[in-house]
Amino acid sequence: MNIQYKIWLEKDGRVLFGKGRDELLKAIAECRSLNAAAKKLNMSYRAAWGRLKASEKRLGIPLVEIESQKQGMHLTEQAEALLKAFDQLDEEVSSLIAQRTQQLSFICNPDNRKKDSPNSP
Repeated sequence: MNIQYKIWLEKDGRVLFGKGRDELLKAIAECRSLNAAAKKLNMSYRAAWGRLKASEKRLGIPLVEIESQKQGMHLTEQAEALLKAFDQLDEEVSSLIAQRTQQLSFICNPDNRKKDSPNSP
């Protein structure tokens, strides 16, 4: 048995940040280019640019800074902090989900209860 979930930040029914944008920012940090990040994620440049700009606008903070052409693009301090906080949230929720899955599996699976009962052979 598995419990499925997705986490994203939303305001007024509009996505601010989620797993896809998390992956995009990490790819930008790694590739130092929006174009290369988009290719790595099998996205169009236009889609990547649109998501990045929509998140910046909705969050009200810059997520990337463009340096000279040779140095490329890098994440802002705010973007780094957002990634760290989002990843921590995801880890905490994953841990909770794993605990609850174990509890529910025990309750929902009669075979597990028989094996762990004091009267079982």
